[in-house]
Amino acid sequence: MKPQKINIKVPLMLSFFIFSMLLNSMGAIILQLSDSVNYKGLGFLESFKDIPMALVSLFCVNWISKYGNKKALYFSLIFITISSLILPVLDVFWFLKVWLSIIGVGFAIAKISVFSMIKNNFQDQELTSTISSVDAAFMIGIFFVNIGFGALLDSSYAALWKYGFWMIAVFCIFNIWLLKQVDVQGQYSEPKSRKSMDWHFLLKPGFICFFALVFFMVFVEQSFNSWLPSFFKNNLKINSYFALQSSAFLALFSFLGRWITSKIVHRFHWFHIVSFCIIIVFFILIISQLFIQFYPEKSKLLLMIIIPMVGFFLSPLFPLYNSEALQQVSKSKTQLLVSFVVIFSSLGSSAGSLYMAFVFHKNASSYYLLFIFFPLLIIFGLTFIFNKNLINYDRESKN
Repeated sequence: MKPQKINIKVPLMLSFFIFSMLLNSMGAIILQLSDSVNYKGLGFLESFKDIPMALVSLFCVNWISKYGNKKALYFSLIFITISSLILPVLDVFWFLKVWLSIIGVGFAIAKISVFSMIKNNFQDQELTSTISSVDAAFMIGIFFVNIGFGALLDSSYAALWKYGFWMIAVFCIFNIWLLKQVDVQGQYSEPKSRKSMDWHFLLKPGFICFFALVFFMVFVEQSFNSWLPSFFKNNLKINSYFALQSSAFLALFSFLGRWITSKIVHRFHWFHIVSFCIIIVFFILIISQLFIQFYPEKSKLLLMIIIPMVGFFLSPLFPLYNSEALQQVSKSKTQLLVSFVVIFSSLGSSAGSLYMAFVFHKNASSYYLLFIFFPLLIIFGLTFIFNKNLINYDRESKN
């Protein structure tokens, strides 16, 4: 790999690291507000970032094409820096909702920009490896935000937990400076022709299946990332600090899973990696649920290790699906494709949070892992359909 391309990857990975910390601070927020806001209300709180994220991603494609991916990424980073500096100072609940909306809008713009830059600068297996690396940075962000807020909430400064977002603002400022140091191909997109702006290619069976996979993947990931701490606190009676560490180690295992995938994707077919990973996740969920049902007191420590290990096998799926779909479109259609990925990700995130909020609200959280098992079954079936349609797509392209 050329040195310049290594430089390009760094600010892109740091961008996902930053947004990961912001988006996945919901675990800490839910824990802090669960005494004053019921679970049903907390489930809707997540929609304040997901709905704006979905709406903006649909309409910002032309704007990003006009001004360039790099400038769009600058804008999103500046946007969230200012709002994160204001959040602890303006300590009112309504601004938390505004802040979540700003984070959602910023991530929609950033994700389209980052994926477009990856498409413009990398090809084939290198593209797949880069997406896995960027998504690995996303997972390590979850690890850091849970470790950081966990330590803060367990300290004598717990009441000042919102000031933790100032540190994230510092990362934003550093990344803006870093982004200025690299040259990125495809900074300005020429006006799209009617053919390149045609979105009807998204109605092909392979892409419809892909968007369904995106929805259910984020649905499952959201169920783990935001609600695992509450499960450990409510059902296993573990304190807030160690409950948040469960998400931290889930993210650490997820980082390792995506990092290793970025190294082995050159040697194994993506479908074989995905199939193996899903089967192992099924096994972990079933074993963990049996321990919860029959040995809840004796297996606390074991469950705090086993359940986060799901991240190692679950995390490679999303970047592999994304990279395979991205390989099928031209550079001119990348932003449009990614905007729909953001839309279905947002819908999956909101649906997953509402789904889990309903489970906890109905006091059914003792079956938390089984409720995740069912959407994962759908993912398993959709994977076979997606792979079959990709093969058919390749044959049509050759003909």
